[in-house]
Amino acid sequence: MGDSKKIETAYEAAKQRYAELGVDTDVAIKKLEKIPISLHCWQGDDVGGFEEKNQGLSGGGIMATGAYPGKAGTPDQLRADIEKALSLIPGKHRLNLHASYAETNKKVERDALLPEHFATWIDWAKQNGLGMDFNGTFFAHPNAESGFTLASADEEIRKFWVRHAIACRRIGAQMGKALATPCVTNMWIPDGYKDIPVDRKAPRQRLKKSLDEMFEQKFDKNHLLDAVESKLFGIGSECYVVGSHEFYLAYAVQNKTLLCLDTGHFHPTEVVSDKISSVMTFLDEILLHVSRGVRWDSDHVVILADELKALAAELVRGDYLDRTHIGLDFFDASINRVAAWLIGTRAMIKALLIALLEPIQLLRQAENSGDFTTRLASLEEIKTLPAGAVWDYYCIKKNVPPQDKWLAEVKKYEMKVTAKRP
Repeated sequence: MGDSKKIETAYEAAKQRYAELGVDTDVAIKKLEKIPISLHCWQGDDVGGFEEKNQGLSGGGIMATGAYPGKAGTPDQLRADIEKALSLIPGKHRLNLHASYAETNKKVERDALLPEHFATWIDWAKQNGLGMDFNGTFFAHPNAESGFTLASADEEIRKFWVRHAIACRRIGAQMGKALATPCVTNMWIPDGYKDIPVDRKAPRQRLKKSLDEMFEQKFDKNHLLDAVESKLFGIGSECYVVGSHEFYLAYAVQNKTLLCLDTGHFHPTEVVSDKISSVMTFLDEILLHVSRGVRWDSDHVVILADELKALAAELVRGDYLDRTHIGLDFFDASINRVAAWLIGTRAMIKALLIALLEPIQLLRQAENSGDFTTRLASLEEIKTLPAGAVWDYYCIKKNVPPQDKWLAEVKKYEMKVTAKRP
């Protein structure tokens, strides 16, 4: 009770300070409440999935490192862990699921997956008031061992993955219909060469053919939103990736799909925050997969780093929030997995709050008048404004622990639940 009073007092002081700069903190909080973050299920089990008795789905450019005990080994355990994480995150959010998390009583090939294999997930999401997003799983499968899926020169393999993509779109549409919120169904493939290719053209022609075939069936956009995801390079595709940024940007513009920009999928000197205004000039909506690459696409847990804050600022400054779907995409098996969700998701929400608290009118006035000295000085000074006090207030307003107090709850959960898992 005492902590809440201190937080409220600090908030009132912060509110007054921001008001001096023309920022209404109450309005910022109301906007923040409406922004859902899509939590990725695969952080909870190291991208394991539930195929083949959960032996794991590493390969195809996917690699979770570490051996922290207590990972989820069953769908019920994974759902329980997600529920725990959500209970400590302010706001109402979503779940991002991979096709490999289907629940089947017998082996079902990926090209034969049906909405019924995700019925428990859908029912669970409905009970928890969550929207759902979905992903095709184009890796860790015998038909992906060559390093090629939708761009494969083997017609049978190519057709198999087209059927998988079609199945995923039908599943995503059912999720969206059942939950009364559009399901963003994303397609990422690992196709490419480890070393220098001779023919860059043919694989891209085959990929376009596959995309055209799998997107042929049209769905209600109130149920399904299609997204395509590019990559610069991957493990085993260091020299050539078929689905490059240029390829998918052109495809998305021409075919009016969403473009997925993964913050770990570009050169270390590139930043997604700089790309948003460019692609949004030509696209209606985008999907963000927020990750943290350390020297490569290593999918580290998201933290409140400069680029994350720049990414959120760009969404707010450009008025892109209503046109952007924000999902997380990282997996760290070296730390408590529930804590990883919390660190990353709370960091993303903090970045959005900081962006919403920015005195944008003052900054634009300086920029538009050519006063770049004031612009730079102001951008520096606002870094030490009391955004933390507003964050703490938002947390208690949403009945979740402020500051680092959530960590004690995770430790209790670990002792009672995850530490007892084999």
